[in-house]
Amino acid sequence: MKTLIIGSAGGIGKSLSEDLFKDSLDIFLGYHTNPVDSTYKSKKVDATNFEDVENFIQSGVETLGGVDAIVNLPGNLILKPAHLSTEDDFYNTININLKSAFGVVRAAGKLLDNCSIVLMSTAAASIGLSNHELISSAKSGIEGLAKSAAKTYARKNIRVNTVSPGLVNTPLSKKITENPIVLKASIKMLASNKIGEPKQISNMIRLSLIHI
Repeated sequence: MKTLIIGSAGGIGKSLSEDLFKDSLDIFLGYHTNPVDSTYKSKKVDATNFEDVENFIQSGVETLGGVDAIVNLPGNLILKPAHLSTEDDFYNTININLKSAFGVVRAAGKLLDNCSIVLMSTAAASIGLSNHELISSAKSGIEGLAKSAAKTYARKNIRVNTVSPGLVNTPLSKKITENPIVLKASIKMLASNKIGEPKQISNMIRLSLIHI
C-alpha cells in the first residue's frame, strides 16, 4: 500500500508513520515547518495552498510509483467563544483544517483513481462544546466535504472518510492537557474518563487503510 501523509510531524502523524513503516507499507510524508525523520521519504508542503498540495501528491505518485491512500492531518485548536474570535483566528482555522482537506480532495480528484482519502474531523463537530465555535465550524465543513466527495468521485473509486476523535494527548492540545483544571473538566465530558492517545487514533486510521 502506497500512502501519503500530510501533517506527518504532529503527534498523530508521527505515530501513524511509525505504524505504517513497521507494517512495511510504502509511505511518503508531507511536513510544514518541522522536518520528519530522515528514515522516511518526505517533502515539505504547505497544506493550505492548493498548488503546493497538488505538487506534493504528484511527487508522491512519482516517488512511490502510484498512490493508494492519502491521510490529511493538519489541524489547529483555538478555544474561545465566537465574540472573542478575530477574523485572523477564523481564517487560520478554516485554512489549516477545511482548506487543507479540500485541497487534498481537489488534487486527488484530478490526479488519482482507486484510492482512499482519510480526513480528520472532531467529535466536537457533532456534540457541541463550549468555546469550540471555530474548530467545530471547520471540522463540520470537512464532514460535509467528505460526504459529497465520496459521491462525486465514486466513479473513480476514490473513497473519502473522516475520523472524529475527542480530546487527544498531542502537542496541539497542550493548552488543555497542561492545565489541571481545564483537563479535569474535559475528562468529565468523556465516557471513558480519560483522554485519547495518538496511538489509538493512528490505529483507527491504520486499520481503515489496511482494509481498503
